[in-house]
Amino acid sequence: MEPEGVLDDSRALGRREVTESLCGRTRAVVERYLDALNRHDVDTVAACVAEDFFNEHTSALGHSVRGRAAYRERLPEFLAQFRELHYEAEDWIVDRDRCAVPYTMTCRFVDREANSHPIVIRGLFRFRVEDGVIVHRVDYWDGNEFARQVQLEGSK
Repeated sequence: MEPEGVLDDSRALGRREVTESLCGRTRAVVERYLDALNRHDVDTVAACVAEDFFNEHTSALGHSVRGRAAYRERLPEFLAQFRELHYEAEDWIVDRDRCAVPYTMTCRFVDREANSHPIVIRGLFRFRVEDGVIVHRVDYWDGNEFARQVQLEGSK
């Protein structure tokens, strides 16, 4: 007797192999992207995203942008302001062409007066991958926590 919920269907196994293969490819694309971002390799970061890439930010302090060219253009300024930027993946949740990555971001944020503030923020990326590139990235992080850390560091 089979345990409840177990399918004895060889076609189901084939679908699972296809799904696992797609998940592996999706994760590899996102890993390549995050690695390039952590190395501050602007050209490789841009090569990981689609021509019509949508970089969506949910935080009031974030700025969404559409298109690889616009995203590539903004990266150097972003990396100059968020020095030593590093995303540490806490987990990988992958389902076919979608990937969610809870992260801890660390950096030294440089404000308008050229003061440097150490920042540690937890957030979550949500990605959608098509044809080996990222077509949509949503970044969820707490802008109030970021502002609090900048203010606390500035008051020392």
